[in-house]
Amino acid sequence: QVQLVESGGGLVQAGGSLRLSCAASGRTFSSYGMAWFRQAPGKEREFVCSITRDDSIIDYADSVKGRFTISRDNAKNTLYLQMNSLQPEDTAVYYCAASYYISRSQYGYDYWGQGTQVTISS
Repeated sequence: QVQLVESGGGLVQAGGSLRLSCAASGRTFSSYGMAWFRQAPGKEREFVCSITRDDSIIDYADSVKGRFTISRDNAKNTLYLQMNSLQPEDTAVYYCAASYYISRSQYGYDYWGQGTQVTISS
């Protein structure tokens, strides 16, 4: 198993930036593809971005492309999400997830963090 703990959420004004982190422990972090999902109130959980275990393939939802950057540091067992030009519609609980095979479907991920709240004020 792998345990995931997100941090870095908070309240920022529109146009601002946040950097989320996801610390992994347990089985080898570098064995897993990783992803960020988010869930806004009253909405389904949606894919944000993903990264393969070796950084070779990175995928972004259209809604965040050009504003968000996913990265990972396998030596530190940590996944990151740099979020720039934040907008009120980015308000959600953000989750990191791990799987051997990445996809855009939440059902393809075996391990999840508890989530971190991101709130963007207009």
